[in-house]
Amino acid sequence: MIWGRCLLTAGLQCCRCRPSWQLKRYFSFLPDDVKSLRAVVNPDISKIRNIGIMAHIDAGKTTTTERMLYYSGYTRALGDVDDGDTVTDFMAQERERGITIQSAAVTFDWKSYRINLIDTPGHVDFTLEVERALRVLDGAVAVFDASAGVEAQTLTVWRQAEKHHVPCVCFLNKMDKPAANLSFSIESIRQKLKANPVLLQIPVGSGKSFSGVVDLLTNQKLSWKLGSSGDDGRKFESKPLDQSDEPELLQEVNEARTALIEQVADLDDEFAELLLTDFGDNFDAVPSVRLQEAVRRVTLARKGVPVLCGSSLKNKGVQPLLDAITAYLPAPDERHHDLVRWYKDDLCALAFKVLHDKQRGPLVFLRIYSGTLKPQSAVHNINRNSIERMSRLLVPFADQHVEIPSMTAGNIALTVGLKQTVTGDTIVSSKSSAAAAARRAQNDGGGGKKRGEQASVVLSGVEVPDPVFFCTIEPPTMAKQADLENALSCLQREDPSLKVRVDPDSGQTILCGMGELHIEIIHDRIRREYGIETHLGPLQVAYRETILNEVSTTDTLDRTVGERRHVATVALTVRPMDILSSSGSCEVALREELEAQLSPDLKEAVENGVHSSYLQGPLLGYPLLGVSTLIQSVNIEPGTSAAMVSACVSRCMLKAMKLAGNQVLEPLMSLEVTVGEEHLSAVLGDLAQRRGTIQDIQSRHDNKVLIANVPLAEMMGYSTILRTLTSGNATFSLELDVYDAMNPQDQNVLLKRLSGLL
Repeated sequence: MIWGRCLLTAGLQCCRCRPSWQLKRYFSFLPDDVKSLRAVVNPDISKIRNIGIMAHIDAGKTTTTERMLYYSGYTRALGDVDDGDTVTDFMAQERERGITIQSAAVTFDWKSYRINLIDTPGHVDFTLEVERALRVLDGAVAVFDASAGVEAQTLTVWRQAEKHHVPCVCFLNKMDKPAANLSFSIESIRQKLKANPVLLQIPVGSGKSFSGVVDLLTNQKLSWKLGSSGDDGRKFESKPLDQSDEPELLQEVNEARTALIEQVADLDDEFAELLLTDFGDNFDAVPSVRLQEAVRRVTLARKGVPVLCGSSLKNKGVQPLLDAITAYLPAPDERHHDLVRWYKDDLCALAFKVLHDKQRGPLVFLRIYSGTLKPQSAVHNINRNSIERMSRLLVPFADQHVEIPSMTAGNIALTVGLKQTVTGDTIVSSKSSAAAAARRAQNDGGGGKKRGEQASVVLSGVEVPDPVFFCTIEPPTMAKQADLENALSCLQREDPSLKVRVDPDSGQTILCGMGELHIEIIHDRIRREYGIETHLGPLQVAYRETILNEVSTTDTLDRTVGERRHVATVALTVRPMDILSSSGSCEVALREELEAQLSPDLKEAVENGVHSSYLQGPLLGYPLLGVSTLIQSVNIEPGTSAAMVSACVSRCMLKAMKLAGNQVLEPLMSLEVTVGEEHLSAVLGDLAQRRGTIQDIQSRHDNKVLIANVPLAEMMGYSTILRTLTSGNATFSLELDVYDAMNPQDQNVLLKRLSGLL
């Protein structure tokens, strides 16, 4: 009965509901490891590391995570992506496709440290998963394919880490591949990421002969002598380099260590001073501890990124990576959040992810920045201005969870019972603690007037990108319409990048997503998790519209509603802006004298009228980009309501935009194709037919890398075509680059097709 009790504690299914391989793995951690989690529920904050694993698709993120869990003792069988038995890829769609779709949180201990790790997706369709994970993490491990270096999606996730000022450690994975190249990977990090790679290890052997690494800080040679195919790599030999080693290796290590010390001295003044005063040119006498301290300072200041080597699939180099995570990445108290100090010891947490569980309802992931979180307590959601009761508090372990009595600052928690909370909401202990924090912020010069007080004590959420694909979705029968609406509501809470709207003309439900794969996964989840066999309409591209000329116009609205007459006259000017320099956004401004004349309510009504007209262009009804509006005058007769003022402004805007001439903007995608030279001409010919513009062709070992800009409308089903052209030997990645004007001929074809004339 003892493991039955542990099953109940961890919230697992009974043994009859689990496949044998899952039972083997989950039972392995239940009795002993649940106790170890309970033994140190809230470790010292300096011993906590909140980290994420990020990389391009297929670089080895999930495999690296699996090895970390295995070597830390939290699983007793090695998971494999190809076998579909990994801990963090627990969704059916992830196991079928061998890719990560949802970021999964795992808590485990390594030596005396508590590591809260999030495995993030590599596919561009799920880039928001990476964004919201990095928003709450203190450090990140960037995994690279050592044969490919920096790839397209690596650039994207690196930019996200830069935006949130997250210190990183680089792990050059797949060193066992024949094409693995250390110097090429280091140079690509330097050139493409504009980062300072600080090489801490050099590989011993290359390709299939890769057997270990040399730690340049300690001059220790770490060797994995795997005797059989079933060897797990847990044991490895660590010994100092001596003269019996190969002369070439000794020389390479000496040169690399000298370069490391010189590089760290350039980046860290304290270490440079130590070298000058105590060691001079005698680099061999520099203690590894002092060098490690300097590398840590460089990493935390984001002046450099430590680089380590290994092969996760071959079980080599993961334990030193875990040591590097604890040694170089910051503890929660080493990341400075100005807003948090205003709460002092009161609770302040950010909801960064929501999952729906059929039995327990919404499960909300919280990053705790200050204070203590306890179950059965009421908390205040500042964004929703609501009080909710949290029923249970859990430690996340992928799709399995361990219940705990409390959790302190610096940790990541999973809560049950927060029914209104969504991604990006700030959770505090009470309304009064938020008010007290606002007062402290104002006294420190961080707050504003009453209107700005709440914003000053709310943690910034996550920027959600605009969807680029949309399609209709219909239930099999009208009786299932309510079930479909509930499913879409739940999925939207889980995934803020999924947008659902109802077409005002046809009444159809429109599903908007980040790509073909994104919408396909959503459709599959509705079928499997909610049991609704929905029908999807054809995928369509989310175009945008803009105007071509500057136009000034005036419009008057004179309408009687009941016994009340509403009269408003508006004069305004619209003009086009450069889409690239304005980031594509639309602007609205009032003349200075008008700004002083209008009351706040009327000013808001005018701005609402302008913004509502930006949502639907006059040509095809797509949202507008790159339009600036200046309100010249607003004349309102007494008794006219704010709603009528908004309506007058919207009508005047529509009139002006029709006069200004309209242009359709299409999404241009940045495409990167890695292909063998023998298939290069076929791929180039296909891209020419797709209106693609080749930006560059680079050589990467035996392959060619094509970098091109291609209209999204031409990329439907490209993965299938590319597989056919190259016999399955090419890979590609796609990312939204910019919205660009269509040429007149293509625009006319689009207008005829959408109007049903083609």
